Amino acid sequence: MTLEQLLKIASEKENFKDLKDYTEFCSAFLDFVGTPANIQAEIVSRNESHYRFLQFKNDTFSITRPLNSNLLYTSKTVKQPLRQFSKILSGVKEMDTPENREIVNRTVYTIQQSIGASLDALPAGASNTARKINGDLFERLIRLILVKVGIDCTSGVVNVPIETDEPGEGFSMSYQHDLIIKSGNLVKIIGSVKTSSKDRLDKIFVDKFLLGRLTGKDVPHIAIFLNDVQRKGKNPREYGVNATFLPGHFKGYTIKLNPLDGVYYFDIRPNMRTEKILKDHIQTFDNFLFKDLWAFLKRAAVVAQIKPQDKATTP
Repeated sequence: MTLEQLLKIASEKENFKDLKDYTEFCSAFLDFVGTPANIQAEIVSRNESHYRFLQFKNDTFSITRPLNSNLLYTSKTVKQPLRQFSKILSGVKEMDTPENREIVNRTVYTIQQSIGASLDALPAGASNTARKINGDLFERLIRLILVKVGIDCTSGVVNVPIETDEPGEGFSMSYQHDLIIKSGNLVKIIGSVKTSSKDRLDKIFVDKFLLGRLTGKDVPHIAIFLNDVQRKGKNPREYGVNATFLPGHFKGYTIKLNPLDGVYYFDIRPNMRTEKILKDHIQTFDNFLFKDLWAFLKRAAVVAQIKPQDKATTP
C-alpha cells in the first residue's frame, strides 16, 4: 500500500466502522513504514531517545508526530499481538495477566498512532482537519473496545433533570460527552476520550463538579488520553519532545475542586509515576479495562435521560 492510499483511508472516518478496520489499517501502515525504501529518514528525539519521528518521501517530506518506540509495534512484532487482541477483549475478566495488559496498551497505542502518523502527511493547511479526524477515530476506537468487552456505551447527550421550588417549572440541562457507559437508561460512567489533555483538562474537572452539584449524586467521571507529548524544534536535526500535560493544573483541580475517578494514559509520562498526587490518580489504560471499569459499574448510578448521538458500532 502506498502513502497516498494510507492517507486516503485515514482521512475518511467511515472506513473505520469496527475493530477489524482499525487493525487492518494498522498492519498496512506498519508494513509501509517497515519498508526502508518508503521512508526518507528516521529522526531520534534529542531529549528522549525512545521517541522517533518518521519522514515520508512525499512531495513535502512530511514528518510525523513523535512515536514512542517502547510502545509502538513494528511490522515484525505486531502480528501475534493483533491476533491476541480480540481474544483478550472478549474474555477480559479471565485474561488479566501482565502480558495481556501490555498487549492491550501497546496495541491500542500502535493502532491510533498509525492513523495519526498517516494523517501527518496531509498538507500543513489541513492540520486542523487531521486533528479532528484523529480525535474522532480515537474516541470511536475506545468505544468499540468497550463494546467488545461487553459494555453498553455510546457518545451523546446526557439530559440532567433540574427540579425547582415551583411546581411544573422543572427543566433539564444537556451535556455532550465522548463516552457514556450505561445500564438501560441509567448513566454509570461519564468519560472524556482525547488524544491529549492539552487545552482540555479544565473542562473535564468542571464537568464532574457541575454534574455532581446538579444531580446531588456522584457519577464516576474518567478521562482517557493517548499521550501528552508533542514535537519541539524547527530543525529536524534538533527535534525533541515537549510534554503538554500541566501537572500544576491537575494537582490544583484534584485538591481544590474534585478528583476525577480515573485518569488513564497509553503513553504515560515519567512524572505521572513518581510525583505525589499524580501517581495516585493517573494510571495506564489497562488498569481501567481490567479492574476499575468493573468496580465503577457496581456503584450507584445517576438517573438521567440519554440521547445517544453516535453508537460505537456506527461511523
